Amino acid sequence: MKGQNQARHKYKAQDREIYANMKAITPLFVRADGRNFKRVLSSFGKPYDARLAKGIVKAVELLFLDSGFNPKLAYIFSDEINIYFDDVPFKGRLEKLDSVLASFLASALTIILDFKNAIAFDARVIPVCGEEDVLEYLAQRQAEAWRNHINAYGYYGLQDTGLSEKEAEKRLEGMKAAEVHEMLFRLGINLNETPKWQRRGILIARQKHEKAGYDPKLAEKVTATRYKVVSLWDPPLFGSEEGQNLIHQLVDR
Repeated sequence: MKGQNQARHKYKAQDREIYANMKAITPLFVRADGRNFKRVLSSFGKPYDARLAKGIVKAVELLFLDSGFNPKLAYIFSDEINIYFDDVPFKGRLEKLDSVLASFLASALTIILDFKNAIAFDARVIPVCGEEDVLEYLAQRQAEAWRNHINAYGYYGLQDTGLSEKEAEKRLEGMKAAEVHEMLFRLGINLNETPKWQRRGILIARQKHEKAGYDPKLAEKVTATRYKVVSLWDPPLFGSEEGQNLIHQLVDR
């Protein structure tokens, strides 16, 4: 019995960390999604609220500037945040990447929007293989942003016709995209004329710029390369030539 107790004490707590040694290889995306945001955002405009979008953009900008991470770009729509890395800290440990990124975004958004109730993000790692994979992934998420756009307007549009939340949800399940378009058009909403950030999402990245300066040692004017974080609220379609060129510039810098 004594020998069993000694063996038990030798068992280290870290040995029970099931995924501690699971590591991700870059390049990769980390996708964070808001968890149960419907309750927290009950006072926000529907189906979209620019205040929420601006808050999420600001939280992601803080991630670029103050988190210790060095993402290449981020793509967001609704409460989904996709962050692309070609280099990550923690030696790529999945547990660290998911937990730190999700908690940083949740705390940053809470501060920015002054939430009184706790919020949470979940996060997952998606490996990609080269620029072609990056473009395909972003195009797929942008297509999901468009589907989300149709469903969101359709859901609240059906409620405007007198349906309850459950009735609107059930009716929407049986409607094709063209039918939702037509129904909303009769209500005075043209989905092709809504703000681009609602239809296409928002892209955030570091933008290179040249800054003039003076080198006292050389006693001459110099130009230094600097980067600033910018957000594009009207990104091109990532499947288009313009979109592909843009992503190529951001990924290869």
